[in-house]
Amino acid sequence: MMPKSPRIWQLAERRYRLLGSRCTACGKTSVGPRNVCPACGSEDVETVQLPSTGTVYSYTVVHALPAERERYGPYIMAIVELEDGTRVTSEIVDCEPEDVKIGMPVELAFRVIGQESEEGIIYYGYKFRPLVFRKTN
Repeated sequence: MMPKSPRIWQLAERRYRLLGSRCTACGKTSVGPRNVCPACGSEDVETVQLPSTGTVYSYTVVHALPAERERYGPYIMAIVELEDGTRVTSEIVDCEPEDVKIGMPVELAFRVIGQESEEGIIYYGYKFRPLVFRKTN
């Protein structure tokens, strides 16, 4: 019997790519691979790569911090509407809470989301940061 790989490696594709599901019956796109469409119940769904940019649809600043985040200060949780209309809940990073605005353009960023222990596996996942428009020549 082959040993099982750690769960982190089993979920690597989902953690390191922003994947979603598109229903071929009704066209609804949702976050994360799915076997059944949450809108119409069809099993005709395909896994798709979701857009890496969008805008802040809504947000809140979390001040009551869980014990594992106490040293990070307040943080921003938002619903981000991606370019294709799909909405995803994510933390907003590289931004002060007072600078976040509804409609603010954001882009995907991969960051640390946790660690098993001081010597353990470090988990990365998606977050969003303000989109900085780059000057092109």
